[in-house]
Amino acid sequence: MGRWRDGHGELTVRSVDGGGTPVRVPLEIATSYRARTKGLLGRDTLDGALLLSPANSVHTFRMRMPIDVAYLDRRLRVVAVRTMPPGRLGLPRLRARHVIEAEAGAMAGWGLRVGAWVEVEVEGS
Repeated sequence: MGRWRDGHGELTVRSVDGGGTPVRVPLEIATSYRARTKGLLGRDTLDGALLLSPANSVHTFRMRMPIDVAYLDRRLRVVAVRTMPPGRLGLPRLRARHVIEAEAGAMAGWGLRVGAWVEVEVEGS
């Protein structure tokens, strides 16, 4: 897995049972304190997903849209998925090391649910 830097890449979503066709999603990566703090604030839309790392909780204060949130463990397996409206504080997930955010409803379309796992490919690597 390695360490990531702020930038762009691609998220590959694999199903719980490992079967089926993997789904590829454009990804923004936020690893610095500044990038994680900004997150999706001030945005009306998001094409793809945003990876926050390290992170084990999020909030939606001052956000303009509801979002889907997936909490990932250190092996990039999904431990929880929630949809959060603006103005909420998510509870920390003890096993979570990374968080993926996307527009509300997007993760269901990708098949991202508890037990699924993802891969992160960084642009230029």
